[in-house]
Amino acid sequence: MGDWVGHARDTLERDGYRLSAPRTAVVETLATLGCSVTAKEIADRLHQRGEDVGVASIYRTLDLLDRLRLARRVDAAEGVARYEPIDPSGDHHHHIVCERCGQVTAFEDRNLEAAIDQLSRRVEYSIDAHDVTLRGRCPACRSAS
Repeated sequence: MGDWVGHARDTLERDGYRLSAPRTAVVETLATLGCSVTAKEIADRLHQRGEDVGVASIYRTLDLLDRLRLARRVDAAEGVARYEPIDPSGDHHHHIVCERCGQVTAFEDRNLEAAIDQLSRRVEYSIDAHDVTLRGRCPACRSAS
């Protein structure tokens, strides 16, 4: 994700946004944490590193990154917004969410991507992006039942 940080900085500067210390801290922390993280998780990590960035600044930065298509908001259906960096190469993954404990697991599937590509040729829409979130029970929750 090191190249994502550079890409995000370049995009922010190109679009006229200042690289303030809080904004930079959020970008770097999101890159470090990676997949499907909450603003609180980012705030906790910043606090652990001794960086004082307000939650409002974190949300504003995440919203900006989402609008600029540098990060994506992930709907894990748990009532909390989650975010992750968008790889500039276009590589991406999807998520499986445990409906019982809320664990979020990333997955990739070439066959799923091929099916989505075939579907995009059959519909009248221009498909620019997609997210797939599957829901069920993780192995630990299944065995606890």
